[in-house]
Amino acid sequence: MSDRVDRDVINALINGHFADPFSVLGMHITSAGVEVRALLPDATEVWVIETKTGRKAGKLECLDSRGFFSGVMARRKNPFRYQLAVIWHGQQNLIDDPYRFGTLTQELDIWLLSEGTHQRPYETLGAHACTLDGIPGTRFSVWAPNARRVSVVGQFNYWDGRRHPMRLRRESGIWELFIPGAQNGQLYKFELIDANGELRVKADPYAFESQMRPDNASLICGLPDKILQTEARSKANAFDAPISIYEVHLGSWRRHTDNNYWLSYQELADQLIPYVKEMGFTHIELLPINEHPFDGSWGYQPTNLYAPTRRFGTRDDFRYFVNAAHAAGLNVVLDWVPGHFPTDDFSLARFDGTALYEHSDPREGFHQDWKTLIYNYGRREVSNYLVGNALYWVERFGIDALRVDAVASMIYRDYSRKDGEWIPNEYGGRENLEAIEFLRNTNRTLGEQVPGAVSIAEESTDFPGVSRPSSDGGLGFWFKWNLGWMHDTLDYMKLDPIYRKHHHDKMTFGMIYNHTENFVLPLSHDEVVHGKKSILDRMPGDAWQKFANLRAYYAWMWAFPGKKLLFMGNEFAQGREWNHDSSLDWHLLEGGDNWHHGVQRLVRDLNFTYRHHRALHELDFDSYGFEWLVVEDAENSIFVFVRRDRQGNEIIVASNFTPVVRHNYRFGVNQPGSWREELNTDSMHYHGSNTGNGGAVHTDAIPSHGREHSLSLTLPPLATIWLVREGE
Repeated sequence: MSDRVDRDVINALINGHFADPFSVLGMHITSAGVEVRALLPDATEVWVIETKTGRKAGKLECLDSRGFFSGVMARRKNPFRYQLAVIWHGQQNLIDDPYRFGTLTQELDIWLLSEGTHQRPYETLGAHACTLDGIPGTRFSVWAPNARRVSVVGQFNYWDGRRHPMRLRRESGIWELFIPGAQNGQLYKFELIDANGELRVKADPYAFESQMRPDNASLICGLPDKILQTEARSKANAFDAPISIYEVHLGSWRRHTDNNYWLSYQELADQLIPYVKEMGFTHIELLPINEHPFDGSWGYQPTNLYAPTRRFGTRDDFRYFVNAAHAAGLNVVLDWVPGHFPTDDFSLARFDGTALYEHSDPREGFHQDWKTLIYNYGRREVSNYLVGNALYWVERFGIDALRVDAVASMIYRDYSRKDGEWIPNEYGGRENLEAIEFLRNTNRTLGEQVPGAVSIAEESTDFPGVSRPSSDGGLGFWFKWNLGWMHDTLDYMKLDPIYRKHHHDKMTFGMIYNHTENFVLPLSHDEVVHGKKSILDRMPGDAWQKFANLRAYYAWMWAFPGKKLLFMGNEFAQGREWNHDSSLDWHLLEGGDNWHHGVQRLVRDLNFTYRHHRALHELDFDSYGFEWLVVEDAENSIFVFVRRDRQGNEIIVASNFTPVVRHNYRFGVNQPGSWREELNTDSMHYHGSNTGNGGAVHTDAIPSHGREHSLSLTLPPLATIWLVREGE
């Protein structure tokens, strides 16, 4: 045999240190003829079988007892299709040789991936079942430009990195290999000799399913079918739509009572979805469901962005849950975390021995608050990985909205850093220009590819234009959490009513900047953990006053301009802080009717009344939709305002945040007539004192507050009432 393979090459192959296996393995034309070479550790005999005839074309000689075989096919001058008949431990196996197939990744995909403009990189990278030359198997590809060697290891090759080294596409840094017979349901990883010569075993960044902690292998599974955006779901996300979001941590909404174990996706679909619909919410928001190793991170430290966690079932089980939500008329919001990732060695950290997905300088790449790594948004392939992930959840699972976590930590280089701990941008500023462009690109891509799907920013600063189009210099989000409103109003509500008159502006300040963004009013999971107490327990006074305060606050929130968000448990006034390791306190609703039932009924009524009246939601982001009627009565801690729809129909909202009943409280109104008490948080139906106005009141031609007509109301203690004009 001529063109004999060099001994050093054989040693490198067997030791797993050879980066160009296709130059040696497979079928080659040599000076002696057609030669076949194979690396088959532990094999004792290998024959080449011609696929077309099933006849033996030649036997391979064992050139190294560790498993390297080679042989020239007699009387053969041209390549042909073949299989290998291999004897392992006395048993013959007929296999297809991975090294007889050509390159896999198309040139256009290579170009777009390298350019960072591939809209759906997950369709190319990762593991994909396919059939090549009539042979079923799986196509693997991974980006690791600085690795010295990459192999696929898995259940199909005894997790042996010597058996399936990959081909490097040098123009892109992508390694690829088609493995015949590898099939859906099998586990796999990538084994790398990294840039420093160290052995690393990594989960697939693009895996569509992964094992649950403490295991972390990736799972071969098909790319899920697309779920088209419907007109109804699109309209439910509109700026003028009623949006009331129920925020949920799937692992602790409810658990099995016998063993405290999680409900499955299917059980959640059967129990959670009907409950959310019955409570009148329009959207359900899920804390991150990407696979993550630490339960205590609540999903906010994801290691597998493309894989739903196996804690509650399979990928298809999660799709069942989303479909059940859609069937119930609920839109699904998914918390999405493109701001940072954990340092776990099996995941993205120093993926090929270099800071590939993260920054190498800790002043840019290490998040001091969460001890995590920060994505390098300026690297095209990294930005592409994330933008593609956003589109993946929306297109392939029917997610209707992405709530983007911790935007402020992304757009400011000095976020939570002291002087000297951060690196300015190229202009000397504190803005992370690459992160800003990444966010704009993500939002632009969602808007172009899936019209009707939206994004929501959790952004805690006054960065201008978060929910304004990128063409106008904004970030391009549809909505932004109003964390300023949340902090101000909770700070007000926790005060003893006797002191509230000194902090009147905390309830009114939100209107000064209300029309600068498209706001969501959030009472989220962050407000019921880490010693902050539950929302109920922040309210002052005895038990009666705590519940009354909470009811008055909720009705104020549902009437105030902005979409609504309430974390699970708040809807029935859970008394203790949220604990991710246990179920909500559903026992509070057991037994006879009580204050918790009253709050739960109120939230249900708030949702359905809010959805019914366009004045409460149609012009959230238009100054015509809101007007103060009484704004300066700090002494009595009373606020009265009007919400208005496009046709001019009005709803009057009056709040009394003291425990004193205000009789004959007069204020001017725009529209004379009879006004019906549509909702009263002091109603006995909600376990209040049942003080009110007998169902309806009529205006008087008595000027007040600069208006010709006025109403004289009885304002219940620690209560909010909504008034609707009769006939509307």
